[in-house]
Amino acid sequence: MLILKPHVSLNVSNIENSVAFYEKAFGVAATKRRPGYAKFDLEAPSLNLTMSEAPRTGVNASHFGIQVASTDDVLEAKTRFEAVGLATFSEDDTTCCYAVQDKVWVEDPDGNSWEVFVVKADAPVMKADNSGCCAPVGISRKPAVAAAGCSGSNAAKTE
Repeated sequence: MLILKPHVSLNVSNIENSVAFYEKAFGVAATKRRPGYAKFDLEAPSLNLTMSEAPRTGVNASHFGIQVASTDDVLEAKTRFEAVGLATFSEDDTTCCYAVQDKVWVEDPDGNSWEVFVVKADAPVMKADNSGCCAPVGISRKPAVAAAGCSGSNAAKTE
């Protein structure tokens, strides 16, 4: 599997303030800006950092992930997760975070969502139904994606 870089998605209360902070912290401009959304695709440190504007809840991390090079890499991760008994949730050709992606999700024992994903193309909307993004809730407990989650055309849970 060709891993490109780690991914962290933050919920932020004010996208403009957060972008200004991270542009200063990293010394570069955001690579993608959309209403309520920003992305920093950094070379050094190697990091895909996204931010979505969301009300303060006391939880600032949305989800974590590993960006890979191809759909085959996503499928390889899914096979490996399932071989060791982890519940997975897959999304194929999903529109999420202004991009078309294939991804597989797992959830750690504390409920932290991790995705392995490939970006296949840019998209004009945050997600297909234009609601929030991005992590499914309760991967190991239910296959449904929460209202704040992304939904792909072929979403499927495997246990």
